[in-house]
Amino acid sequence: MLIVFFNFNGIVMTEWVPEGQTINQTYYLSVLATLRERVRKKRPEFWKNNSWILHQDNAPAHNALSVKQYLAGKRISVLEQAPYSPDLAPCDFFWFPKIKSALKGTRFESMEAVKQKTAELLKALTKEDFQHCFNQWKKRMERCVARGGEYIEGEHSNVE
Repeated sequence: MLIVFFNFNGIVMTEWVPEGQTINQTYYLSVLATLRERVRKKRPEFWKNNSWILHQDNAPAHNALSVKQYLAGKRISVLEQAPYSPDLAPCDFFWFPKIKSALKGTRFESMEAVKQKTAELLKALTKEDFQHCFNQWKKRMERCVARGGEYIEGEHSNVE
């Protein structure tokens, strides 16, 4: 499994979860500690004034008390994900479809080959791709609010 953190300028961090590793609160806390360091190095403009916001889905590890306490203690702002709303998760409407489409029908000899190809696909994404993703995310959120929180995936997901 691959964990990806990105903003409108591009990838901030990727983390391949070791085979057999469960993403529990302990593991996720270590990922968040690494993320903080990556933000400091790769996005210093956000680090200096603590203006970065973390958006995550509702996975159990993300909602663990220890994780919430860590985020609060480090003063990391969190944009909560609406329950049961994959239509509002940028990975679900932007990143996963791009990767899935590019990998469809490909047979890999090893997990290392999968990782290498995925890294190539990530590097091929442009700043404009990420900006488009965030523009779509904003439109999806506005549409969801306008529809009273109703799920917009499928026939209602076209926000162009």
